[in-house]
Amino acid sequence: MKLFGSSGTRGVVGDGLTPEFVLRVAKAAGTVWGTDRAVVARDTRTTGEMLANAAVSGLESVGVDVDRLGPTPTPSAVRYAGENGRPGIVITASHNPPEYNGIKLVGADGVELSVDDLERIESHVLGEEFATAAWDAVGDSRQVTAANREYVADLLDSVDRETIADADLTVALDPGHGAGALTSPEFFRELGCEVVTVNGNPDGHFPGRESEPVEANLNDLTSLVRAADADVGIAHDGDADRAVFVDETGAFVAGEASLAALAAAALEPGDATVAAVNVSQRLVDVCDRAGAELELTPIGSTNIITRIRELHAAGEHVPIAGEGNGGIFYPEYRLVRDGAYVGAKFLELVAERPVSEIIAPYTDYENVRINLEYETEAELDAMLDAAEAFAERADADPNTIDGYRLDYGDAWVLVRPSGTEPKVRVYAEARSDSRARTLAEGAAGALRAALASLD
Repeated sequence: MKLFGSSGTRGVVGDGLTPEFVLRVAKAAGTVWGTDRAVVARDTRTTGEMLANAAVSGLESVGVDVDRLGPTPTPSAVRYAGENGRPGIVITASHNPPEYNGIKLVGADGVELSVDDLERIESHVLGEEFATAAWDAVGDSRQVTAANREYVADLLDSVDRETIADADLTVALDPGHGAGALTSPEFFRELGCEVVTVNGNPDGHFPGRESEPVEANLNDLTSLVRAADADVGIAHDGDADRAVFVDETGAFVAGEASLAALAAAALEPGDATVAAVNVSQRLVDVCDRAGAELELTPIGSTNIITRIRELHAAGEHVPIAGEGNGGIFYPEYRLVRDGAYVGAKFLELVAERPVSEIIAPYTDYENVRINLEYETEAELDAMLDAAEAFAERADADPNTIDGYRLDYGDAWVLVRPSGTEPKVRVYAEARSDSRARTLAEGAAGALRAALASLD
């Protein structure tokens, strides 16, 4: 796909992403969907309203009425679409910096569109094939204010409220100024938790921290956990479809470790789970112990969703799936990454024992990630050529499902281009930080040398 990457399409507003482009995507989506009503929602980014307006105009121009949800977590918007049988457009760049925004397309079943559906819409965008309505048949729009309230109510009915409430937990929450600030504080309080927040006001400039909930960005949360003597810290990204945790001592919990812990609680013999090609050995170990099958896909929620659907169609049971970045699916609840729901499922574990004990079996691996930026296609091509040559020279058979992954038994390294940013990412994992860094730097060094050769 040229337009839609591993999780929708994103870009810097005014540069890679414009209202005109959003308009065209909305017109194409409305044309392909052939529906009489659709949904438009957005996260808290400063450009969100402008781009949502463009999406509404595009849909109306092809005769589609629009429910406008306003600032909404992606899982809330997806829930509203599915419950009402209406496809939708979510304007969000998830964890990207504030200058970015993006488009995520959702079907009337409340699930992000499959690769095939996205390709159909993409062909209409590129071919400018739009079912433009006559002047007296254009769509209309209306404001919907109940979506977030209904989403919280649905969450409360879907988790073990009694167990969580009886544990009398204190939760330190960092929504990162994103859309989760509109729902997660209320949700966790309604679960019976005492909730303290940081970066809890919706603000598309993300003044308190960068949107991506990685360890380097969560110093405020770790301090809050210690100051409040909280049982756990929970952080979201910009659209609140991810949840990342801090333990009761204020120590960051690797997303790979929390995914493994949640998977260990969910998987039974004969189950299947789905993860991306950068999967941690932690999850591999959990699947081996549980007698569950692990399916790998290219990185990105679109690819994981597509594979889950294929497994469901084949009669497989998939209780949990996801990536080690905090983006986790519980398909039996809803086929969407939902940071608040994942947070509550983790609280069900925390109600029984401290976070540090929950993740203790999954702390034997260290992860390193290096991002290499590029400005031109020539630079990207040079790095990818270098990655291919590096993989061919390596003493391991490369997995090329998405980039180049080299498994060494005790460790692995992966090189792949980002699907959402102008970066090539290098991932590595090993039982020691030094081993992981050596692998990552070895691969990154080959790519840096290729860039230097262009100068």
